[in-house]
Amino acid sequence: MSSPAFTLPAQETDETGPYALAGQARAQAGKAEALEAALIALVEPTRREEGVLQYHVHRDRADPDLFVFYEVWESTAHLEAHLSQPYVQDFLAKRQTLLDGDMDVRWLRMTSPYQA
Repeated sequence: MSSPAFTLPAQETDETGPYALAGQARAQAGKAEALEAALIALVEPTRREEGVLQYHVHRDRADPDLFVFYEVWESTAHLEAHLSQPYVQDFLAKRQTLLDGDMDVRWLRMTSPYQA
């Protein structure tokens, strides 16, 4: 993908936990419901993918135009496979019609012990 936000940092050799990320997406004025529908449409097929451990979409209670997502994957390879899925590519291609700016993605290193 062309966006630097989607350049996955490699897992470090001493990491023992899964690969996680959190992000935010702000809807353009008047497009919060459409953005919510587009994000929610990703949930079911993503949760069926191999390697997904958690996949959640949240809406900010105080700022209903702001959405937060949280994902946990067994590995970067699983996340890369997810990002190549046609339904994800479709969302990424049309996201600019819904978003105010672009998604802010944070690549996380799990420091607590992981329990499935």
